[in-house]
Amino acid sequence: MTHGTHGTRSGGPAADGTGPGGRHAVVVGGGLAGVTAALALADAGVRVTLLEGRPRLGGLAFSFRRGDLTVDNGQHVYLRCCTAYRWFLDRIDGAALAPLQDRLDVPVVDVARPAGRRLGRLRRDALPVPLHLGRSLATYPHLTLADRARVGRAALALQGLDPADPALDAQDFGSWLAAHGQSRRAVEALWNLVGVATLNAVAGDASLGLAAMVFKTGLLSDPGAADIGWAHVPLGDLHDRLAREALDAAGVRVALRTRATAVSRRGDGRWDVGVPGERLAADAVVLAVPQREAHGLLPAGALDAPERLLEIGTAPILNVHVVYDRKVLAHPFLAALGTPVQWVFDRTDASGLRDGQYLALSQSAAQDEIDAPVAVLRERYLPELERLLPLTRGAAVKDFFVTRERTATFAPAPGVGRLRPGARTKASGLYLAGAWTATGWPATMESAVRSGVGAADAALSALGRPRPRHLFAFEETAHRPAPGDGPRTPGRRPEGAGVSLRGGLR
Repeated sequence: MTHGTHGTRSGGPAADGTGPGGRHAVVVGGGLAGVTAALALADAGVRVTLLEGRPRLGGLAFSFRRGDLTVDNGQHVYLRCCTAYRWFLDRIDGAALAPLQDRLDVPVVDVARPAGRRLGRLRRDALPVPLHLGRSLATYPHLTLADRARVGRAALALQGLDPADPALDAQDFGSWLAAHGQSRRAVEALWNLVGVATLNAVAGDASLGLAAMVFKTGLLSDPGAADIGWAHVPLGDLHDRLAREALDAAGVRVALRTRATAVSRRGDGRWDVGVPGERLAADAVVLAVPQREAHGLLPAGALDAPERLLEIGTAPILNVHVVYDRKVLAHPFLAALGTPVQWVFDRTDASGLRDGQYLALSQSAAQDEIDAPVAVLRERYLPELERLLPLTRGAAVKDFFVTRERTATFAPAPGVGRLRPGARTKASGLYLAGAWTATGWPATMESAVRSGVGAADAALSALGRPRPRHLFAFEETAHRPAPGDGPRTPGRRPEGAGVSLRGGLR
């Protein structure tokens, strides 16, 4: 087994004397959920072993080398309201490497206008909700005046919904939008522009409950809630290197290239976790793996209806990577209308490219293209980039490649809420974590971190360990104003607060 070096952290195992004879937890899975759970448990004085089958940490938010470039498998961003993920960045000393915008500002280019290419912007002012978006919506050129008015009325209706209402989970967002007067153009130019990137589904395929959560939290809860942040370094620097350093410092034993093969109850009430050539005894086990893998490891009786895990569908995300010999995009990112292209990001500096410009196209809900050959995608997307970015027409393509995540997220289809289990199982000492569990959020980095916190909190309660004060510090960040915004509106805070955008704009 590959071990992390052991270190100490205030409040960790060596600091409070727990040592080898104390409580032991095994966390299965080294994605954001598993790393979060391991850190939280270790910070509370629990001895922790983290198992990860891959040779790296980070789950589906990772980097790899391609020649001289460091490439992220997909573009991942987060929002100011993603208080749990922001806590995670602080915990691994990575916040400065993934800064936030001062204020939401998204360039949106429509290439299908009769008068030609047109640029609009979605941005906010330092005003209370909902006035913070009023000027942007009033001048948004991609909607008619009538559509802008109807969008405002729909937003007010959306604000009155309770995302936790089970009745909303059974409905689809597209039908709700149609019933509230939203035209096909309004859905394309606004609701799907945001919703596809956050939910990984078009409005007609998405649960109204999850959609309401995204829009209420991100756009209607707090003026700065939707300000966008993203890594200015490769994701591997955050979710692998810095995460591993934090785990090492906390005294967590990290075993990479080590996959759990079985989880079973021992005669003394503790747990055995099987790995090749070894069985690990544990007082608590956290399964922070995808739902199908969790289903395969669950012992009998752990869930009332374990087959529901297999009913949680998955949705793909495709990323198209293009390296040009010169600069062709002036913005750090932009969104597109009237073209198959969804979002384009400048990854030049983060990748280490010295000459030219490296663009990453993030394509969510990519069921129709996820298995298309690279040659087909090249023929489809290079002309679309020429329509979208005029400077590409005289530029040479130095490299073109794609990355595919066929099971990037769980599918946020109507009814998925009843399938998502909570952190606790019916088997004492066994807990679940992962963005697919019942966090109330779609499959995002925020959801993953919150699930890890929830599983660790449940385990600490059962183990009789006090939870570290800093573990829930992210709940307080909802009260902090964005830079230059002044104090919050009295009584206004992001509702439970966090939508992160992973993979697509996720």
